[in-house]
Parts: sequence; C-alpha cells; structure tokens
Amino acid sequence: MPAFADLEALNAWLEARCLDCQERLQHIELARSIAEVHASERPHLMVAGRPFDGFVEQTRRVPPACLIQFEGNRYSVPASFANRPVSLRVYPDRLRIIAEGQVLCVHDRIITRSHGVPGRTVYDWRHYLAVIQRKPGALRNGAPFTELPAAFRTLQDQLLRRPGGDREMAEILALVLQHDEQAVLCAVELALEDGVATRTHVLNTLHRLIDATRTVVPRLDAPQALVPEHEPCADTGRYDILRRDSRHAS
Repeated sequence: MPAFADLEALNAWLEARCLDCQERLQHIELARSIAEVHASERPHLMVAGRPFDGFVEQTRRVPPACLIQFEGNRYSVPASFANRPVSLRVYPDRLRIIAEGQVLCVHDRIITRSHGVPGRTVYDWRHYLAVIQRKPGALRNGAPFTELPAAFRTLQDQLLRRPGGDREMAEILALVLQHDEQAVLCAVELALEDGVATRTHVLNTLHRLIDATRTVVPRLDAPQALVPEHEPCADTGRYDILRRDSRHAS
C-alpha cells in the first residue's frame, strides 16, 4: 500500500481508483461498463439530502488545565468551562467539543500509528484569555501564548520590559473577545509602525479602524431612467439675478 500524508490524500487516491474501476469493469447483466450504466441512471436518482453527521460522542469533564485528552494527545478548551462537563464528538479528521448547545471549539484530530511517539498538546491561545485577565503574569512563560501571531509577539516583547506591561498586554489581547481579531491585529501592527507600543494607542487605532469601516457608504448606480438628460452646470450669475430682484431683497 502506498503511504499518504493525510486523510484527504488517501480519499483522493481511493476516488481515483474507484473511477478507474468503473471504466474498466463491465456490468454483470448489461454489455456496458459500470460507468456507462451509472451515467444512464443518474438522471433518475433521488436528490441527496444533507450529509450524514457521523461521529462518536463521549462525555468528558474539563480539568483545571483546560486540556482534554484523547488518544494520547491533549486539546485545549475555553477556560470558562474548566471543571465542567462537555461533550466530545470524534470525527475521522477533527474533534468537536460541545457544551450548552453550542460548539466551543474544533481541533484537527492528530492520528499517529507509532506507540513510541510522545503525545502532543494542541493549544489555542484564545481559550486562555480569561485566565490572563486574573493572572497576567502567565503571559511570560505560558505555553499557549508561544503561538501568538507575529505582531502580538513583537508587542509582547516590548511591553513585558516595562513595569505593568503584562497587565497592559493582557488587556490588549482581551480586545479579541469584543472585536474582530483581524482588526485588533491590524491596530497592533499600525501601533508598532508608529513606534508607540501602548494600550492607549492600540485602542485609539482600533476605534479609528472600526469607525472608518462603519462610515464607508457603498456606491449606488442610478437606474437608466433616473439619469438626467441635461447635466446641471455651475452658474454663479444666478446669485446676481437674485440680488437685483427686489422681491428677494428682504
């Protein structure tokens, strides 16, 4: 059997093999290939419904470290659900964690065939934003925050050199909970370009970006019926006529 890098590569190979077999193999009863018979039957087939949501469900309790273990690997869960029960839905390629009728997070499933390989830990730094609000010092050595975007890491390196910089960095990261992450990241990049790496400057830049997005008015193209036949022209002489007219003097 050939080796495959991931499940998608395996499925692509299987699909190609199936199509090849359909072209080569003959139907048992009809003197045609399976592909030809399938093409003739396709117009009469029922419309497929929604895809089958196939998963294996397990009930887990989130430990204080906010990491759920599965198949020797650990996956992070939002810190607000620590010490609470959640539902772990196992798919062939992903893990979906559900609680209170909502999807908390989705992780790509790690599949390893060797038992000698140590387990991996998959962090999502967004899951620990509530923790650093209480303990901003966790930013310095916290494993989840080693995977921050480059702009956040650069800002963190500058802020942690100052007294109280960990608290300031925690407040900047908390903006992701209230605003779009890409907008916050853009505001941080602009602040770094300006050479003013402070929470106040990042916040002001973010508000300017948000206000600029809100005030953008889309261009409206008027229908052909509303286009004027004669374009108006600027004629300042009209004001002189009004001045000379005694009826408008008062």
